[in-house]
Amino acid sequence: MDELNDWYEVIKQKDYLYVIRERIDKIDPRLYTKYTNMYLIIGSKKALLIDTGCGLFPLKPLVNQLIWNQELIVINTHSHFDHRGANNEFPTVYIHEKEEKALRIPMDVSWLKDSPEKRVKRFEINNYKFLPSQNVVGVKEGHEFDLGMIKVKTYHTPGHSEGSISIVTNKGELFMGDTAHYGAMYLPKRKELPIILDSLKKLIMIAQNNNIHEIYPAHEQFSVGIELLESLAVGISNIDSIWHKGVKDPFLLSWILEDEHFKYVIRL
Repeated sequence: MDELNDWYEVIKQKDYLYVIRERIDKIDPRLYTKYTNMYLIIGSKKALLIDTGCGLFPLKPLVNQLIWNQELIVINTHSHFDHRGANNEFPTVYIHEKEEKALRIPMDVSWLKDSPEKRVKRFEINNYKFLPSQNVVGVKEGHEFDLGMIKVKTYHTPGHSEGSISIVTNKGELFMGDTAHYGAMYLPKRKELPIILDSLKKLIMIAQNNNIHEIYPAHEQFSVGIELLESLAVGISNIDSIWHKGVKDPFLLSWILEDEHFKYVIRL
């Protein structure tokens, strides 16, 4: 397989929306996750790239083919390794102000050396460090981008990380990073679960008030409905009742619990 050309899967979801997927399980299967989803929204004047993935292979040449000569805005939903990996390919990257500092410095991903997937050796090029964009810009709740015919607005939805953001378009779409998705949900410590529950309640209200009919998570299945948010909120609220079934994962330094819909990865 020519991995350079075949690594990214590109799906044209709509005339103005592309999904760019990569197989995170082919980087490290110990993460309990199969797909990472990036999203490219193309307006009449500008384009917006949501997240830059794991950075295993160049991303910018692919994005350039899709947007032609349009101005590109890049935003990270949060600063975790599988959402910022190709940031150094882009001159400016936006992120919530609470994670702006983390995004300005290189990220050490040397823990990937132990992955059973040999392709992670590609990260040796930069000594297992993800380099930052030259310019990192912090945004607050309510920051808006006008792409031309398409407007997007950011919302602060902490829980998965301190500065996690979700993005709403005026066309009825919600992009929410790792705040909610089917499969393995990475959650904060048990005592901090109310934080992400508040964010889920906030997103449910936003979806209802803005006639949101399509939700695009950063992992696994897309597009999904508001029932994802409702189901996850119920599941997290019931974690105490299944806590006795939890097992420790020494690699992830987390508790692992499961119900019929989700696998919960809860920090120790």
